[in-house]
Amino acid sequence: MEQIRFLPLGDSAVTVEFAKEISEEANRKIRFLATQIEKERIRGIQEVVPTFCSMTVYFDPLRISRSKLEKKLLRLIETYREGSAGTRRVFLIPVCYEGAYAPDLEDVSKLTGLLPAEVIRIHSSTDYLIYMLGFLPGFPYLGGMDPRIEAARLETPRTVIPEGAVGIGGKQTGIYPLASPGGWRLIGQTPVKVYDPARETPILYRAGDYIRFFPITPSEFEKCRLSASEIEVREEPECTK
Repeated sequence: MEQIRFLPLGDSAVTVEFAKEISEEANRKIRFLATQIEKERIRGIQEVVPTFCSMTVYFDPLRISRSKLEKKLLRLIETYREGSAGTRRVFLIPVCYEGAYAPDLEDVSKLTGLLPAEVIRIHSSTDYLIYMLGFLPGFPYLGGMDPRIEAARLETPRTVIPEGAVGIGGKQTGIYPLASPGGWRLIGQTPVKVYDPARETPILYRAGDYIRFFPITPSEFEKCRLSASEIEVREEPECTK
């Protein structure tokens, strides 16, 4: 196992660094640790925040010392076995890639040299790993996008992007959960409300889950402004290399 580093973050948090570069294996270790922390219910841990290559653990120093916490975390990490397979959740998210829902699709087509239909086919043919959530509540940073549809961000970001917009920014793709400014190229939009503060669980998915997009028509978009309970979620064996 690659050398794990514990990095102090103030007096009530520690960052556990698993790797220097983004990889699915590093992300599996992060997800494994998060799951074990939840199972163990370690006294004093208040919150865990996973990122691409690390996880920050917030704790109450009056209930557990940093050194004791790090020993407990290291013990959990050492139980990880590379290549061990589990299950994964795959959220099937409908996307309309047409007309006003996809204002930058033609630009992405020109930048990549692919027909719009081919951009759509490639974009909707992948299971994307949610490495982390950030920027906005429920904004998923997705890994695994085909390099053939990579497209640079807009030179001038938009001041308003609609809720549910699906965009490409460089090597990544993602969903804007709220209306906000943004610079990614918009190739579609989903009617799914991926973030709803009124729900018991406001964010539809979590880091470590997968998203698979599938195309719908504009008329289908208007008919299926879906709630979280109507989204198809599949549990599948996790493939490891």
